[in-house]
Amino acid sequence: MERYNKLNNFLKDKFGERVLKICIDGGFSCPNRDGTCGYGGCIFCSEQGSGEHILYKDIAKQVTNHLESYRGKRANKFIAYFQNFSNTYGKVEVLKKKYDSALISDKIVALAIATRPDCIDEEKVKLIKTYQDKYFVWVELGLQSANEETANFINRGFSNQQFTEAVNLLKKYNIPVVVHIMVGLPGENIEDIKNTVIFLNRHDIWGLKIHSTYIVENTKLAKLYFDNKYQPIELDEYIDDVVYILSHINKDIVIHRISGDAPKNKLIAPAWNAHKKWIINGINKRLTVEDIYQGMFYSEQKTN
Repeated sequence: MERYNKLNNFLKDKFGERVLKICIDGGFSCPNRDGTCGYGGCIFCSEQGSGEHILYKDIAKQVTNHLESYRGKRANKFIAYFQNFSNTYGKVEVLKKKYDSALISDKIVALAIATRPDCIDEEKVKLIKTYQDKYFVWVELGLQSANEETANFINRGFSNQQFTEAVNLLKKYNIPVVVHIMVGLPGENIEDIKNTVIFLNRHDIWGLKIHSTYIVENTKLAKLYFDNKYQPIELDEYIDDVVYILSHINKDIVIHRISGDAPKNKLIAPAWNAHKKWIINGINKRLTVEDIYQGMFYSEQKTN
């Protein structure tokens, strides 16, 4: 049996076959970098954002190169995924031009847009809504933690209330929301994980991405690590926390990932993050051996 609600299974059910992502750098910035709400970005974020592997700046070229490479032969249907930084940070006419630049092939069946809650407003949501006539569309919001002290420490730059308002606005227009959370953030423990899960369960979200906190070169988190002010958690603790999240989150939420993938050539620590199979297999083994499944303790968690 499947122990949790996997994205791959959802997409196969919806589209009848395998669907893969094309990760796109839309050339966006972030209000947490340009001084609008802060400088330097979140402490774990590198200068390249989350798309260190993306090589081309022209959006259409990124898509074309992907489809023409060996990766384009691994599936017949694809998701245009705007990944780097805040992909709703700009004027609506600019956003439309960039999104349209990616939607250049009949093989693209979905549009996914990663952004920040403070970069969402009604005009932008209305624009995103227009793509639903042809594509399956969702928006991804990085919460990371519901602990606002942690949020301030990692320089997140927005409040939990802004997150809630963004989720509600997207739901008003029936746009599915995917939330990113991080395990192993500085100063956090299992109580923070529990509170973040409770906070998520109070929101109407469609998907969840669970990320491990890893340290890459040239970040503020790297400096903390080298100054002996931050130590990443061990793999066993990460597995414990992910199993807790899965067993207490709403069973209907689609799980998009259960670990973050650091670029191996820039990863400083933890070393186990470079071994994706260790992480996935460890989580799956724990779920199977202990007969745990998604949402097993959801009702109990929701009332606490």
